[in-house]
Amino acid sequence: MTETQAAVAADAATGLRPHDELKALAEAGAAELAWDASAKDVIAWVAKNFATGAAAVACSMADAVLPALVADQLPGVDVLFLDTGYHFPETYATRNAVAENLRVNVVDVLPEHTVAQQDSLLGKNLFARDPAQCCALRKVEPLHRTLQGYELWFTGVRRDEAPTRTNTPLVVWDEKNGLVKVNPVATWSYEELIGYSEDNLLPVNPLLSQGYPSIGCAPCTNKVAPGADPRSGRWAGTSKTECGLHV
Repeated sequence: MTETQAAVAADAATGLRPHDELKALAEAGAAELAWDASAKDVIAWVAKNFATGAAAVACSMADAVLPALVADQLPGVDVLFLDTGYHFPETYATRNAVAENLRVNVVDVLPEHTVAQQDSLLGKNLFARDPAQCCALRKVEPLHRTLQGYELWFTGVRRDEAPTRTNTPLVVWDEKNGLVKVNPVATWSYEELIGYSEDNLLPVNPLLSQGYPSIGCAPCTNKVAPGADPRSGRWAGTSKTECGLHV
């Protein structure tokens, strides 16, 4: 059986549409939506073309803007929280607030091994010795595995976050994960994100107001100086700029 035949067979078994059909949908959405289309319009396009159960929202629990926006048009949508085992207590508290207060279903996405098991297998503090491998094991692989049950995923990636994200599309085919990827707030600024959160009384990670505009795992996230690149506190002192989820 070829790789394509295997993918078709897997899609049939799960009830998901074939990759060719989903890829064509992604291309149609990218053509239909303007480069600066509103988040509401982007999500409306998804709601018109995808069932709620076929979509998932990836959320780092820095804020609840993306889950709230999607839930307005796809109530009950799955929100994927990558529980790496290394999060700040404030991040776990935000995760719980999102689950309790929004019309979403929070799904904890877990790595194959606990932190203790990983330490036993690969040595302690892998994040310090090889952050790329640690991210691959605790974020990239678990998310890839989980996304196989969906046709589309939403992310909160914004074009203003870093030079590597300047050309983020609103809708694109995610070849690596084999589904449609949608970035509804790509055009938003950090100030717009915070303003929307405050205006709508959404759960927010208190670390955002304490010098952490981009929040990841506690061992790999530092405070950011005022006016500095919002993601400069991630893996500070290394050449690493992305965890691998969006590259």
